[in-house]
Amino acid sequence: MALPSFFKINKNRQFNFIPRYYDPQKENLEKRIKSIEQEMGVKEGEAYRPTIRKGQMSNYFNRKKGKAQKQSNIRLIIILLVLFLISYFLFFY
Repeated sequence: MALPSFFKINKNRQFNFIPRYYDPQKENLEKRIKSIEQEMGVKEGEAYRPTIRKGQMSNYFNRKKGKAQKQSNIRLIIILLVLFLISYFLFFY
């Protein structure tokens, strides 16, 4: 009969990863093809064209701040109207 030990030290876990589908010859061939295409100037598809234009983000934060301010004002007006209606019904009915 074994007694449980409070000072038992567990063994370290080991990680053994073996890639399943790795072909070093194919990898080298693809690297060589890419480097040769870059040297010769062969393009794959169209050239990169950025979608963000200059100045597009310049007023983003100001617009966002203005929108939040407008929503806050509308919310305040609605709360004041509700409080006014409640006080009107409490005092005059």
